[in-house]
Amino acid sequence: MATEYGGRPWRHAAPSYGGQPPNRARRGSQRWFAAIAALVLGVAGLAVALTGIAFQLLPRQFSAEQQRQITDWEVGKRWRTMPAGTIFPASLHYELSSALGVDLNLQLTADRIGIASQASCAAATDPAAVGAVLARHGCEAMLRATYVDGTDSYVITVGVAAMPGSAQVNAAKRELAGVVGGSNGAGVRTVPVAGSPAALFIDSRRQLSASFAAGPYLVFYAIGYTDGRPSVPVSADHYADSEMTTAGAGVAQAVASEVGKSVPPPQCPGTPGC
Repeated sequence: MATEYGGRPWRHAAPSYGGQPPNRARRGSQRWFAAIAALVLGVAGLAVALTGIAFQLLPRQFSAEQQRQITDWEVGKRWRTMPAGTIFPASLHYELSSALGVDLNLQLTADRIGIASQASCAAATDPAAVGAVLARHGCEAMLRATYVDGTDSYVITVGVAAMPGSAQVNAAKRELAGVVGGSNGAGVRTVPVAGSPAALFIDSRRQLSASFAAGPYLVFYAIGYTDGRPSVPVSADHYADSEMTTAGAGVAQAVASEVGKSVPPPQCPGTPGC
């Protein structure tokens, strides 16, 4: 017989251990899982916050489209801020075309005869063929000046069309392909200057004309003879065609190198908007 204490057998003094009650064990596991989940979420949130801070501290990065817009803005404001005599220098230098079979180191000079007042793009170009296209793409103004080559043989009017951006320039140029420089000589209208070798240079005496892009500008030129001869099919004379193209394009490119000069790609710091 087992020993008793207080009248009760020892073998019945305490129940055998059967573990925690089921509900208490479940609540403990849930609290542990919640603590781990909270820790994981906290670490993830901290990582996101630190990443955001790091990106804020890094220099701003511009997309290709943003870079184009910024450079267009920088170059495109020059037609308003640069003096007319800087856009159209008093003298310009250009080289002869290789098609003429001469020494390409020979530089020729063209002298400015006059600068026209700022005009609308429709007024300064052939309105139906060219002006309407420029206006459709947001052309803001046309700047023009007239030059004469060093021999007083050729007269050149250069026109700079200020466009909203290079995208509009390219769109307008595509529409004008086959129009500017065609058989009708359409393009920039001439700027005759009384009492000078350019006095007789009117629209009907344009021999060649062309245009090209220079950033947010569409640059035009028209060239003719100082003696006032009417328009003739210059392309039939290879030498005359090459010589006139060299003079017209050379003077226009020299103008474009001033007003349309490219700028370095925008970087932060140092660029407005950084």
